Amino acid sequence: MHITQLNRECLLHLFSFLDKNSRKNLAKTCHKLLEVFEDPLLWPLLNFHSPVELKKDNFLLGPALKYLSICWYSERVKVCNIEDWMKNSFQRDFCNRHENTVRDFLLQVCNRCPNLLSLTLSGCGHVTDDSILLLLRSCPKLRTLKLENCARITDGTLRAVTLHGGALHTLHVDFCRNITQAGLQTLREQCPSVMLRADRSASMIPDSQPDKKLMPERASRKLVQL
Repeated sequence: MHITQLNRECLLHLFSFLDKNSRKNLAKTCHKLLEVFEDPLLWPLLNFHSPVELKKDNFLLGPALKYLSICWYSERVKVCNIEDWMKNSFQRDFCNRHENTVRDFLLQVCNRCPNLLSLTLSGCGHVTDDSILLLLRSCPKLRTLKLENCARITDGTLRAVTLHGGALHTLHVDFCRNITQAGLQTLREQCPSVMLRADRSASMIPDSQPDKKLMPERASRKLVQL
């Protein structure tokens, strides 16, 4: 029996065991397998491990997506978590490209994935409060939000949770250095049902450009934390 003789249910099951690249390669072989690749039911879960992966055409965003994880830790990406005033022109250009990629991808998630249940963002230095606010508004079923080492996340995200995180059950804001103790306390008071974890966040050095005479010392302390 040829693979194309299998029914849609069997083909979807077969595709489910393959990674994104293998699914795309198989879909190139014939029109029937391309239709399976483009079936939203094949894509309830997506994991990404580098910014480059967000720009590929080997996955599909759609209403069936329930679980999304974007985590990267490479040495090149670490520069995105450094404060802007500490970056040289090459690093700024590099980070601008990452910022545009992440922003555009999350906007697509907001527009295409209203049934998202769980989102994990780790090491994503360009995720902003505005992106999280839009996600909470666009994905009203979101129950789990895990943010780790996201340098641009502030108390604004905590306020967005209180306003639009009605379905949220679990919130992690670990190693997010611009989260404050006051913001965490307010969230606990206003959303007592949310299981909140904020490992190290409120005790880290927040972003703010220091006086010139303090720059070397502050920069060295920041780099040690990163």
